[in-house]
Amino acid sequence: MMIDLKKTVLATLLCCQFAAAMPARADMPDNLPDIGTTAGATLSINQELQMGDFYVRQLRASAPLINDPLLNDYINQLGQRLVSHAQSVRTPFHFFLIRNDELNAFAFFGGNVVLHSALFRYADNESQLASVMAHEISHVTQRHLARAMEEQQRNAPLTWVGVLGSILLAMANPQGGMAALTGTLAGTQQGVISFTQNNEQEADRIGIQVLQRAGFDPQAMPNFLQKLADQSRFSSRPPEILLTHPLPDSRLSDARNRANQMKPMVVQSSQDFYMAKVRALGMYATGQNQLGDDLLNEWMKGNSREQAAAQYGKAVQFLQAKSFDNAKRIIAPLLAKQPANVWYLDIMSDIEIGLNQPQQAVALLSSVKSNSPVVQLNLANALLEAKQPANASRILNRYTWAHPDDSNGWDLLAQASAAQNLRDEELSARAEGLALGGQLDQAITTLSSASAQVPLGSLKQARYDARIDQLRQLQQRFRRYQKG
Repeated sequence: MMIDLKKTVLATLLCCQFAAAMPARADMPDNLPDIGTTAGATLSINQELQMGDFYVRQLRASAPLINDPLLNDYINQLGQRLVSHAQSVRTPFHFFLIRNDELNAFAFFGGNVVLHSALFRYADNESQLASVMAHEISHVTQRHLARAMEEQQRNAPLTWVGVLGSILLAMANPQGGMAALTGTLAGTQQGVISFTQNNEQEADRIGIQVLQRAGFDPQAMPNFLQKLADQSRFSSRPPEILLTHPLPDSRLSDARNRANQMKPMVVQSSQDFYMAKVRALGMYATGQNQLGDDLLNEWMKGNSREQAAAQYGKAVQFLQAKSFDNAKRIIAPLLAKQPANVWYLDIMSDIEIGLNQPQQAVALLSSVKSNSPVVQLNLANALLEAKQPANASRILNRYTWAHPDDSNGWDLLAQASAAQNLRDEELSARAEGLALGGQLDQAITTLSSASAQVPLGSLKQARYDARIDQLRQLQQRFRRYQKG
């Protein structure tokens, strides 16, 4: 289904610099260095989780997040594989994808990691993509942002809540966000930058260990850095990641030295990596970053995984051009060979709906008998298109219970409820979507309207009123961040 303030300061505060590593043995344990603090005196893990929740909601409201079930499932599975091999994990991890053709990534409070979609253009293989994610995960496990906040409070008071809010604003409105950010950071830049260098050294060292333990090629980290260095050398404008994250000569040599100390590994990228790359470039990139025939033709001469992804890519191109018959001719034989392949099931259901044959999509997806979030969302969407909103609601009520943070489920449930003239349920689902986007006032108002639609004293009214109380408590917890 379908920042001029020094930019290094922005990267510092988001803990996203993929920067210089200090010489160390590659097999050192993932321990915090003895710098006299673990940030616990400034920010508890519970506070960090609350702040993470607040800023994720701001991201959903203002940043161009990609709410693609397939891509979100892929990056979260890849991320969790890396997290399972990290040490000092204190929070759950969540991975998000932003539609942005500039190469970058960052992590913030509460185990939240954000990747720019351009990473799929630059990463030649899955190990390179994983190397960036492992670095960001290490920023989180080492609590670099909390420690930076403690350092600023000790040396130069900084309105850190305002800084993060401005950074999030800058994602959606660069000029407005930068104006706020410049005022907040005046006079504190050098201290922040100096402190960050230590954080970056630590994240590089630990990140490459996580990468290796998770079964990826440790050479991918220096190889990716070399690729960026080469591109910068022969380009009038280097990638954004190098504007925000300087690449000193020592960084590349240190990363290469660290990787060379590790056991050599031959690692093949998964089929899902190739499919995700095709989908990201084919559906969410613009300009020169779009999916091109040059890549697909190259993959047609490659291994079986590349060939399958090339065919899928051709189908994606046809789908985007609304040439549904041509797309179906490509996908049908692929699906016949792999009937449970979610990439093929997803696109085929979109093709059938595009051909005004939603019942075919319903039959296809119903035959799979899968609890995959991708399959369930596609089936609910197909049922809606087939004018079966009651059946869609049954699936979506279960889905939103299991995946309450997925706005796709709430949006479809609102549509299904509206199609059945269930006004209170439609309002309730829309309220949940508003709450996920940080619009708590509107969510409470919408739920109040839902409560007014049902009989006084009914179970539904009790449920809506209880949810209103929960959102008011959340609103109270978030007030300190909103003031910032």
